[in-house]
Amino acid sequence: MRLSVPRIEPVDLDRLDADQRAALEPFLAANGGKVGGGKILNIFRTLAHAPKALTAFLGWGNYILSRRNALSPRDRELVILRTGYNCCSGYEWTQHKRIGLDCGLSDDEIARIKAGPDAEGWNNLDRAMLRATDELTTNHFVTDASWSALAPLGDKGRMDLVMTVGQYTQVSMMLNSFGIQVEDGWTVDPDLRA
Repeated sequence: MRLSVPRIEPVDLDRLDADQRAALEPFLAANGGKVGGGKILNIFRTLAHAPKALTAFLGWGNYILSRRNALSPRDRELVILRTGYNCCSGYEWTQHKRIGLDCGLSDDEIARIKAGPDAEGWNNLDRAMLRATDELTTNHFVTDASWSALAPLGDKGRMDLVMTVGQYTQVSMMLNSFGIQVEDGWTVDPDLRA
């Protein structure tokens, strides 16, 4: 977490304008159309201040988080968590730690993600994905050596890795810069607190 208070407050769900309601419709529909009946995450309530952008953002994000992404859910969460950690995004780390556990990452692996690709215990492909994530979040480029090490993913898998890291770098920038706070009851990793 870069900020301990929001720069942009999440929209009040009881005071949505028509465009905000339309942008949040996927979440409202999941809640049976009840505005206050379910949980809409702070990230989406904040992005609803720019409803057309939120709608476009959700479309691309849905691809990244879907089975259309060539990365397995576990591998996707591995690179998302490393991206969030590299970007010092407490919100991203907190949200995707839970998702990562559901997708097959162990508590030990999640702890090692912080240490990066040189930590003991990674297989060659995990190490290559973490190294490529580090390269993308620092130099915005995957080196030839890392690209070769990612060959088991195939061309689409390598493309999806780059796009996943790019998506979650952008998400982390928004979370950090807008000061989006974690949901009530969430605990932010001490290494990523404001």
